[in-house]
Amino acid sequence: MFVCTEGTTKGSTGNKRACIVVLGDFGRSPRMQFHCASLARHGIDVDVVSYSGSTPHEMITSNQRIAQHSLLTPHQLKAGMPRAVYLFAAVVKTLQLIVTLLYRLLTVPRPDAYLVQTPPAIPALACVKLACLLRNSKMVVDWHNLGYSILALARPESSLLVRIYKGYERLMGPLSDYNFCVTVAMKAWLKATWGVSASTLYDRAPEIFKRLDVNDQHELFIRLSRSHNGVLDGLDTSSTVFTEKKASTGVASLRNDRPLLLVSSTSWTADEDFGVLLKSLEIYDAQASNGTKHPDIVCIITGKGPMKAHYMEVIAQKSLAHVQVYTMWLEAEDYPKLLGAADIGVSLHYSSSGLDLPMKVVDMFGCSLPVCAIDFDCLDELVKDNVNGKVFDTSATLASHFETLFEGFPTHCEKLESLRSGTEEFRRIRWNESWDETAWPIMMEAMR
Repeated sequence: MFVCTEGTTKGSTGNKRACIVVLGDFGRSPRMQFHCASLARHGIDVDVVSYSGSTPHEMITSNQRIAQHSLLTPHQLKAGMPRAVYLFAAVVKTLQLIVTLLYRLLTVPRPDAYLVQTPPAIPALACVKLACLLRNSKMVVDWHNLGYSILALARPESSLLVRIYKGYERLMGPLSDYNFCVTVAMKAWLKATWGVSASTLYDRAPEIFKRLDVNDQHELFIRLSRSHNGVLDGLDTSSTVFTEKKASTGVASLRNDRPLLLVSSTSWTADEDFGVLLKSLEIYDAQASNGTKHPDIVCIITGKGPMKAHYMEVIAQKSLAHVQVYTMWLEAEDYPKLLGAADIGVSLHYSSSGLDLPMKVVDMFGCSLPVCAIDFDCLDELVKDNVNGKVFDTSATLASHFETLFEGFPTHCEKLESLRSGTEEFRRIRWNESWDETAWPIMMEAMR
């Protein structure tokens, strides 16, 4: 059982141990969950120090070698506070976090290595380094992005806060013992700019991400419709807008008049302009309303985040005849199933640093799902234009891709099917194989 304790652990006390540190919602950190599962698969006992929140995947919750030690989730600072009060509250909040984080890091059973996710780097990197010095453990950093670049989305890079954050990362980075990063571009940047030697560990989809057969699709759509006010209901209880099941055989089939299922996942943050997708759907809807033969679209958007309420209001104000947009929060087990049932995925992730890649595209490719992705530096390490997806930079371009790719849907959609076939090369290598080859030798050395 996956537990939140005051230090309770599981598994053999004689085994090597690792401590995973995530200053975020662990249930929404798939890469760190995969690290945990991989370590446990190799017989390592794993303690997770993180905020509580979303329920992690069953591969974590059922693993007897993994235990969670939750941090108190800090209170959000209220917008509109006087500047002096805001700064004082921010300092107090950071000091409280440092104390609670250090307490957890120093009271879990001594690990042979701490594996910490960054960003956020403050105060995680400094606290983990101190814990390593006090407990004679190794520090392994997994660089998902550059924290200062995310901060710079909301303020000028020349601002004091951004410069402090950047200086902190530059100082702490070389103090780690081992490093992972998510792209070749980031590996080169870390080495050239901060002198940090890292190994590129690409995100790869685990086996739970796969194409869903039609019977499983039907069951998923029935379940999602029941939990979301019947939005996917068909004409009767044995059908949905996508599938139908014959009573005589009990076998489900895809409907010939079904709409196209478009899926996008978002954290509803500033590095994803969801207005781009909504505008492209408006353009597409207008063209379909003018007599152009296009399939109707059901667009399902998953995820939680700070800007969700804003976009919910925007979506509610839209009046579209050929496009339906729904927002859903899915259980961890249902998210890969939805991707496995979809026809196309859209990624609006625009890297703040130009050095990281969208995890959602990795998941989509694992499900043989072609992707339209907004362009940025290093995206070509994942999305190959006209091979496994399409790249765009404006709403108009995205709408044009929709027109071209959806031609002939659902029976003769050759261009979309060609992109689906293009995901095969990526799917040949799964997370376990990639992790065993790249990460396991480094973790073994760190825990020696």
